[in-house]
Amino acid sequence: MKVQALQGDTVDLLCWRHYGRTQGIVEQVLQVNPNLVEGGIQLAAGQWVELPDIAPAAQQEMIQLWD
Repeated sequence: MKVQALQGDTVDLLCWRHYGRTQGIVEQVLQVNPNLVEGGIQLAAGQWVELPDIAPAAQQEMIQLWD
């Protein structure tokens, strides 16, 4: 999937916005888009970024002490 960066976006912000997490994902995005590191920390407004298909994180079951 391709997403377009907004002004001031970073790779980790795009990952957080799309996947809801960044751990282990930023590295995968940078592998798919090796040219992203050339432009600095912030992406250019309108820059297209390829996001790999990643399985959703496993949900931890919440235990309620009182119902």
